Formats: sequence, C-alpha cells, structure tokens
Amino acid sequence: MAFQRKSRQSPRGVGDEKWGAAVARLRQLSSLRPALGIILGSGFHHVLARVKVDGELSYDRIPGLPPVGVTGHSGRVVVGRLEGTPVLIFSGRAHYYEGHSMEAVTCSVRVMAACGITDLLLTNAAGGVNPKFRAGDFMVISDHINLMGVNPLRGTTIGGLPRFVDLTCAYDPQLRRWLGTAARRCGLRLRSGVYLAVAGPSYETPAEIRAFARLGADAVGMSTVPETIVARQCGLRVAGLSCITNLAAGRSRAALSHQEVLDTAARVRHAGARLVAEFAKIHGQQHPT
Repeated sequence: MAFQRKSRQSPRGVGDEKWGAAVARLRQLSSLRPALGIILGSGFHHVLARVKVDGELSYDRIPGLPPVGVTGHSGRVVVGRLEGTPVLIFSGRAHYYEGHSMEAVTCSVRVMAACGITDLLLTNAAGGVNPKFRAGDFMVISDHINLMGVNPLRGTTIGGLPRFVDLTCAYDPQLRRWLGTAARRCGLRLRSGVYLAVAGPSYETPAEIRAFARLGADAVGMSTVPETIVARQCGLRVAGLSCITNLAAGRSRAALSHQEVLDTAARVRHAGARLVAEFAKIHGQQHPT
C-alpha cells in the first residue's frame, strides 16, 4: 500500500474519520513510500521542476484539504523522486490569516504523518530582523517563537497523541546539519536563526520589529510554526528553511509589500531549488527507503 511504512502499525496524527479520505486519495497516486515530506512556501515552488513526478493532484481534489489563496502557492500535491529520493511534496499552504482554523492549516502535516512520512522540511518566505541579513539570504531555522496567539494543539487530542509536546529540539539537529552540507555543496551561504511567527496578514511595525529583535528573533513570518508543533506531536523530525525575501519594518527605508516578497523569491528561485534538491539527495543517501 502506497506510503504505508512497515515500521508503523497504524497512521499517526490522523483520525480515519476526519482525514482518512484524504490519505486514501493520496495512496492511489503512487506506489512510492517516501520518508521525506516537503511543504513548499512562497519562493520555493520551483523545486517542482526538479522532481521526477510519479503522481500529482490538486488540493481541491483532496477531501478536507483547505484551498490556498496566496500568490506563489500552487496548491498541488506531488509524489515523485527529487535527486533520486522519494518525496511527498505539498506545494503551497493555507495560512491562518486567510481565515482558516489551525486544524485546517496543519491538516497537511497530519495527512503526511498518516502516509508514513518520518522527516519533514518546511520552507517559507520571511522578513529579516537580524541586521546582518540581506534580502535573498537563506536561513535554517534553529528555533522559533510563537506569537500567533494560538496553538494548533488546543482542543481535543487526535488519535491518542500527547497533548503536552516537548519542543526543546523542535528543529532536528541532524536535519539542520544536512541543510548546512547541502548549502556548502551548492556554494550558498546559509544563515542560522530563530523564526518568530505572527498571525498576520498585516506587516509588523518598526516598534514590533525592535521588540522581536530583543526577544531573540532573526526572522519573522506568518506560517511554519503551527506545522512544526503538529509535526512534533506526530513524532516527525522537522527542518525549517526560510528565504529572507525582505528586510523587516524599520530595517530599510522602503515600504513593505507582497510584491517585494515575490520579486526577491523569483531572483533566488534557482538557488532555493538547488538547495532543497541537494538536501533531498543527502537525505536519500543517509536515510535509504
């Protein structure tokens, strides 16, 4: 059965009554059994051009999966091989600021867990808080600060999973090292830092950015943290990769805009795709399936 990993007796993180139809639909796409899942955020959808596709499906054909409404998010699930490594890719994400519930925002992670994914790479576009960062830099997430005002684990627990999840090592050290190795092989400088998540959709004020810097944030964005929390609840190892697409409010004289995010992402799209592809290659070499 596609995606079902032999080491698991039952899917983790998904109740059959809620997400079972989505899992069943994805299992029909391919006989591949990926251990690596990837969620492509703003600026990373060009990774798909490097995938040898075995099966794909649009989000609107997957039961329970919310639509994506942000420019730069294609809304497709792809199963295939990236640099020879089997992968399950969700290209695009639903955001909390679009009006979706946290359950909807994180359902892709729960579906991935039920499909047998063990490692998850989350990508996003972020604003640079650290004054050393420049637009176009890439940052591996070392830790996060959740200022979204909500936690995706609030409410009834699913499938007997723990309610109180340890986030001491939310972002797996080994996966972070593999990202560092991938960056060196690609000739890219990879920053490391703390990602701070806010609810959005408005950009932050300069005063908020100064406060975030004092809290220890290096980058700010509007996603990823809920997915990380749910992934850890499901027992997945997580890596986070941000493309610094703009300097945060007060860090430059320019007004902030989503167009700037898209423009920067387009400028470094090939570098980002190479980095993710090389990470997948290393993952396949170190974690054969």
